[in-house]
Amino acid sequence: MRWLKAAVAALSMLGLCGAAQAEDYPSKPIRVLVSAAPGGVLDILARSITERLAKDWNAQFVVENRGGANNQVATEALINAPPDGYTLMVTAEATMVINPFLYTHLPYNPDKDLTPITGLASVSHALVVRKDLDVKSVADFLALAKAKPNTISFGNFGIGSTGHLNMETLQQMTGIKLIAVQYKGAAPAVNDIMGNHLDAMFIAMGTAEKFAKSGKVKILGVGAKARFPEYPDVPTIGESVPGFEAHSWFALVGPAHMPKPIVDKINAGVAKVFAEKEFQDKLLKPQLFEPMVSSQADFEAFIKSDAKHWKAAIDNAHVKLE
Repeated sequence: MRWLKAAVAALSMLGLCGAAQAEDYPSKPIRVLVSAAPGGVLDILARSITERLAKDWNAQFVVENRGGANNQVATEALINAPPDGYTLMVTAEATMVINPFLYTHLPYNPDKDLTPITGLASVSHALVVRKDLDVKSVADFLALAKAKPNTISFGNFGIGSTGHLNMETLQQMTGIKLIAVQYKGAAPAVNDIMGNHLDAMFIAMGTAEKFAKSGKVKILGVGAKARFPEYPDVPTIGESVPGFEAHSWFALVGPAHMPKPIVDKINAGVAKVFAEKEFQDKLLKPQLFEPMVSSQADFEAFIKSDAKHWKAAIDNAHVKLE
């Protein structure tokens, strides 16, 4: 029984140490890795959150963009950092629920190498088409695609990206056949669809609406569960394809084995930021972000559930990368 008593004592000491660390946290600058290039929605979200946490905690944050390899560059930097709460990462869903099923050789295991802290926000994707394509609705688009298989092109900004997998899912659910055009990112694909060189693609609804207002693209539908109150005339794709949704989500994570009291303190700090009306009015509403801040336990349960969806999408699309 001595070993059991010793183990219990050691665990108690670890808990006390973690609690003491949380009281003093943060006592030095916090590095926040962003798994995307500067200027995108993920970068904007990360900088907006850290700016407010810096004020609330009277702390310094250093935001470091480490885009590349479908979030793997930033993730490798994160998992090699000490799990003391002073290196965190703002990343997209691919890190946890897409890459594990997409790559045959992944340099990390999200279940063993990461500490989920909280979800941040989700964003629904809109199905947009070039302005001259002779369709006005999702039903029109599907009818045209069925009448002319393998003639309509769609922008694929990375194999395994949500833009790619969402369109693959739509094809699987409806039986249409489209032509994938590969791009090195969403921006060049958007430029081509506005220039009438590309037929269709999925992009974030907030971005799509800006281009649609200027007449550069047409929005056929949005992959949300319900219509946006701000845009009641934009139908959901699910109204034509029951059960279809298209979205991305973003999260805050740390290296494995972070002390629970520090995780809880960060989680509470982020929740406070998201509850601020100014933050909601200046960032969440204009970007059409849906908040998904929750307890760590609830976020972990969400990850497990969403992983099943993306595994099925990847299996059905028959895609695999080294």
